[in-house]
Amino acid sequence: MKALLIGGTGNISLSVSRLLVEKGWELTLLNRGHRNELVPGAEMLVADINDSARVHAALAGRSFDVVVQFIAYRREEVLRDIGLFTGITGQYIFISTASAYQKPPRNYLIDESVPLHNPYWQYSRDKANCEKLLTEAYNKDFFPFTIVRPSHTYGESKLPLALHGAKGSWQALDRMLRKKPVIIPGDGTSLWTLTWAEDFARGLAGLMGNSRAIGQAVHITSDEALTWNQIHETVAAAAGVPLIPCYVPSTLLAMAESYDFSGTLLGDKANCAVFDNSKIKSLVPGFHAVTRFDQG
Repeated sequence: MKALLIGGTGNISLSVSRLLVEKGWELTLLNRGHRNELVPGAEMLVADINDSARVHAALAGRSFDVVVQFIAYRREEVLRDIGLFTGITGQYIFISTASAYQKPPRNYLIDESVPLHNPYWQYSRDKANCEKLLTEAYNKDFFPFTIVRPSHTYGESKLPLALHGAKGSWQALDRMLRKKPVIIPGDGTSLWTLTWAEDFARGLAGLMGNSRAIGQAVHITSDEALTWNQIHETVAAAAGVPLIPCYVPSTLLAMAESYDFSGTLLGDKANCAVFDNSKIKSLVPGFHAVTRFDQG
């Protein structure tokens, strides 16, 4: 099987790339070449996906069983992809986001029937618009899409915490190591789902080349739900330091002028996020996330 991954070396996609190589897929990565040494065994096409001339030249005469798009965020980017890959792939997988689901949630358990409506976060609304375009292309011209919605997925390069600054969650870890207080939104008791990237990769690989997944949208997450208090306590324990929490209301944090927490909190992490994974388990028999957060 031949696969093209647009991206392929990021927080989620690196685990996918490595798994596909391990499984014997004929794998090609299309990206800017910054971290391609992390995926030995894959063919590299070095190009910016937004450089139309260079991408057309790189893809000339090629075809793929599956194309997976990890780095498209706006409707015009997906429209470009539909033009690029119509006729040269049997399946186009768009990596969307579970944050596009309705906020605040109407039910504690989220499945794929929940409407896509997030008034707090433009990122989520843009992803939802991309999904709408793909559905239109499928209904009109049978463009063979599959939509995958990850939730909070973490791996080698990303530590999952509720808040972080401009340089990432490592700033919060640094505060823990220096035994300083760490901000936790609200009272830390809302439930959240974290997924280890290698678990996500196994679910995604099971959808690739899967005819039952064409025209479908599915999320891939762990079944483990933890409170933000438990998440921060687990990270502190792994670092060998005590957790000193500082509880701040999410609505107050969203008013901060120095950093935009409105979307990431009110439109995401301030809400409970527990997922029904029945659909991915139906499409990929035997799949379930096996890595507990303390293990990850």
